[in-house]
Amino acid sequence: MSDLKRIFSPEGAFAEVLSGWRSRPQQLAMAEAVERAVAGNSVLLAEAGTGTGKTLAYLIPALLSGGKVVISTGTKALQDQLFHRDLPAARRALKSPVKVALLKGRANYVCHHHLERNLSDGRFANRDDPKWLAKIARFAKTSSSGDRAEAEGIPEDATAWQYAVSSRDTCLGSECSHYKDCFVMAARKAALDAEVVVVNHHLFFADLWLKDEGVAELLPACNTVILDEAHQLAETAAQFFGETLSTAQLIELAGDTKRLAAVKAGDFPALRKSAEDLTKVTRDLRLVFPQNPVKSTLAELKRYDKWPDALKAASSALDALTQLLESQAERDADLNNCFERAQGLQATLASWQRADDPDTPRVRWLETTLSSLLMHATPLSVGAMFGAKLAERAQAWILTSATLAVGGDFTHLKTRLGIDEAETLCVDSPFDYPRQGVLYVPQGVSAPNTPEFTESVVNAALPVLEVSGGRAFILFTSLRALEKARTLLIDAFKSRGWDYPLLVQGDAPKNELLARFQQAGNAVLLGSQSFWEGVDMPGEALSVVIIDKLPFQPPDDPVVAARIAQAEKNGGKPFMDYQLPHAALSLKQGAGRLIRTETDRGVLMICDTRLADKPYGRLLLNALPAMTRTRKLEVVARFFAAEEKKKAPAAAGADALN
Repeated sequence: MSDLKRIFSPEGAFAEVLSGWRSRPQQLAMAEAVERAVAGNSVLLAEAGTGTGKTLAYLIPALLSGGKVVISTGTKALQDQLFHRDLPAARRALKSPVKVALLKGRANYVCHHHLERNLSDGRFANRDDPKWLAKIARFAKTSSSGDRAEAEGIPEDATAWQYAVSSRDTCLGSECSHYKDCFVMAARKAALDAEVVVVNHHLFFADLWLKDEGVAELLPACNTVILDEAHQLAETAAQFFGETLSTAQLIELAGDTKRLAAVKAGDFPALRKSAEDLTKVTRDLRLVFPQNPVKSTLAELKRYDKWPDALKAASSALDALTQLLESQAERDADLNNCFERAQGLQATLASWQRADDPDTPRVRWLETTLSSLLMHATPLSVGAMFGAKLAERAQAWILTSATLAVGGDFTHLKTRLGIDEAETLCVDSPFDYPRQGVLYVPQGVSAPNTPEFTESVVNAALPVLEVSGGRAFILFTSLRALEKARTLLIDAFKSRGWDYPLLVQGDAPKNELLARFQQAGNAVLLGSQSFWEGVDMPGEALSVVIIDKLPFQPPDDPVVAARIAQAEKNGGKPFMDYQLPHAALSLKQGAGRLIRTETDRGVLMICDTRLADKPYGRLLLNALPAMTRTRKLEVVARFFAAEEKKKAPAAAGADALN
């Protein structure tokens, strides 16, 4: 018997260290595929259905390989879970002494210099900032890591954190007086010394491209790179292989310069005046656009008459400030840092205004928030750049997720990431979906492009909420639909006398909403994109997931529109090759919130009748778990009425969707 078969057997190492351990052939199959890829320094694309246990399936062979391993996952929360829960379990099972390290981006670590400077400066935007900053200072004195996630009692979203951390732009590097005590440098050193390093995708790509966060030093010595939640890679890569300049960056530079000018260059009033000028024209630049958030292509900018002059004024003010900062840079390390930041912003702005290179097509577009304007240059494809990174040196690359393939086909992922050759593996979930779940597509719901669609969704959802007793996520493809549904549901709950707690994305931090949902036991939570993935809510508290609309990307989004146009220009079929596979993978992610364990039961309700009426609906249906399918409300009612573990979902559910 091989080492992996013994470890993953019912009586193996995990049976000793994990209570409730179950041996799963799917997990072993994935572990063996990872072992082969690591041994052969090859690329593996592995889709592992929910419940497979993919994390341990890649950790065990990676640890057994004896080489240096970098593991990247989708979010900081998953990164912490991997480091603090899954990795210790794997090490205990193997009795492995390997050194492990957790590495995050610099904004996650307290910066002694900025903390000290801002405490003495005493200028804050929020009245609570001094109180929290004092607590952060006490944390920094006793912490060995400086990781803000370990600062108990200090809210993760407290605005005071902005005064206690550095960024790539504001870090002084080796010129800092606290360089030897720097938490970021300590974390990087630990990562270099470790055999297994856990990072997240944003850090991984920021460093891969910008070579700024310490990961680039790890990769040359690394034998294996594991990218979990790999369905996010193409979009994350596009952010970092592209460029963005925001008015917030310009205003922050101007504000820092203004404060430093008062302290470090009081005899040079022109510097302060120039910083004030940049602040004014930058705010004027944002005011060219309406208050409501917009996205605009270059072609659409013609409707904004004041745009050319406002951009020219901001560019001129930035040039003037850069010139004055250069004359004062030798006075102080912070002033020199401002000069270097200004040069960087100048270069980004010049690049954004430059004509496109046909060899590396990109789309230039603008986005506004309530307070800021962002100028983006996004590559239409990251395949060539990412594929080149995979081919740079002999390493094993493991890309895994619960949603990588469409009907077992990895073409969409391979094309987007520039992967030519790879071993592929699809392992199904061990869950008994036909018994555990019902897929319900209601009849009579309005078409998705009609004004009454959201009201129709709510009306179709209410009978389901009644028989389920709440216990539902309702996931929307737009915030506008979410807000409209909130109003309708408040009125509906009141008129029916229902006391289901209604929780809405944005009313509280995500983790707090999830905790309240779990505690209530009968809540209804309204969410959009951030609740479609990365949410693990096992048990009876979540028994219904309602999705309003098939998650096609909006065709008027500047990046999506440009990619569609590029595909058409190259003779492709953008709907079948790009839009439909993307929607299928997103739909799988949303559906994956429902059944999380072998004992979970629930109803997945998709209100978009295109799933049943359109020819492409078959492909989308085949991407979903093999639940009992129905279009009849009475099947849903019987499902919830049935006694658990005594009565399976009614066979009458097998109807028009099959």
